[in-house]
Amino acid sequence: MKKTSAKDSGVNAPLLPKFRQQQHEEAAEKQVESISDTGSASVSGAVFNVSTSIIGAGIMSIPATLKVLGVLPSFILILLVAVLSDISVGFLLRYTNSGKSYAGVMGESFGKVGSVALQVCVMVTTLGSLIIYLIIIGDVLSGSESNGNVHLGILQEWFGIHWWNSRAFTLFCTVIFIMLPLVLLRRVESLRFTSAISVFLAVVFVVISSVMAISALWQGTTRTPKLLPDLAHQTNFLELFTAVPVIVTAFTFHFNVHPIVAELSKPSDMVSAVRISLVLCACIYCAVGYFGYALFGDSTMTDILANFDQSFSSTVGPLLNDTVRLSYALHLILVFPLLNFALRVNIDGLLFPKWPLLSTHTIRFTSLTFFLLAFIYIAAIAIPNIWYFFQLLGSTTAVCLAFVFPGAIVLRDVHGISTRRDRILAAVMIGLAVVASSIAISSNVLSLLS
Repeated sequence: MKKTSAKDSGVNAPLLPKFRQQQHEEAAEKQVESISDTGSASVSGAVFNVSTSIIGAGIMSIPATLKVLGVLPSFILILLVAVLSDISVGFLLRYTNSGKSYAGVMGESFGKVGSVALQVCVMVTTLGSLIIYLIIIGDVLSGSESNGNVHLGILQEWFGIHWWNSRAFTLFCTVIFIMLPLVLLRRVESLRFTSAISVFLAVVFVVISSVMAISALWQGTTRTPKLLPDLAHQTNFLELFTAVPVIVTAFTFHFNVHPIVAELSKPSDMVSAVRISLVLCACIYCAVGYFGYALFGDSTMTDILANFDQSFSSTVGPLLNDTVRLSYALHLILVFPLLNFALRVNIDGLLFPKWPLLSTHTIRFTSLTFFLLAFIYIAAIAIPNIWYFFQLLGSTTAVCLAFVFPGAIVLRDVHGISTRRDRILAAVMIGLAVVASSIAISSNVLSLLS
């Protein structure tokens, strides 16, 4: 992550571009230009940053998609979404003038409505991700329950089941004593290196789960994963489409493209960096999905970390299980303030466009911080299942950020540079995104009604 000046106190860090009418678009563009003037990042650095942006909490639900779809359809879906992501990022890069951000491109094509729509989608996606983070932390510390199967958390395994290690109380203490001091920081430079943990932990998780799965398959203690979906046990065919939003959310990184481009000495290298990152992340997703599903079979939970409890008798003992869960939970705790920081700045920019910078206004800064943290906590307690949030985000805001908006920019073509191939690809991409999301939403509604 790039360093910010003392003047803006980190508020303008371009994790998410903010919109404050015309003057703020211009300010953001000038900031990007100033970064580009001193950009010295390499392609390898861009690959790392893009991969970090892609891999997050979504990796923990990939095995559950294989449980729903089977191995072959899941791999095809991961490949298809990765290809569409490459196309959509290519559109964004081609239709971006020097110094423009994602919000600036949308504003240029659709005016204020386009910029605000983008900002709202980014805020909702970020808010949903923070709720997912807290749910996963709750699963690790206090366990979870799915289809009558209870998976104990680390605190319950160590000390037994008590009121003080219940989900609500444990998350409350985590939020108050760990999250709150971190999100109250007005500068996040001290946390800039924590993003590197994401890719590292993903690779570690792949290695550990792969070794466990191969060992279990070799010993015959687990069944070979099914290659195709088991339609006989599906309540309706539309349920298969509920896995699509999960994969879409796992590949949504488009709002970080422009900040990463700005740091490259040669912006044209971004195309190669994105493709390398997509291949890397697709391989990681396929590996985690296959070996995670091979390990736990039909008992695979939406948050696979919950499967690594004492009921899972691995050959390496419970210590490694706890290490896997605790390490990723710690990673999410450290990444939480970064996303919260970006969410808070965007909400402030939308609600108070003419007020002073958020970091300079203590009352506004503190009030917004407490409100967001309280809302995230309540949501994580009320709906303790990340599958529903992934479906919600992937069917709405994430699919707009990843496919609908880039396609709409091409079809709008304010610069008159789109080719017939571009328009066909954009139309197909938007059509596939809308149809798949509509079916997924309909399936969820039917499931709730039934």
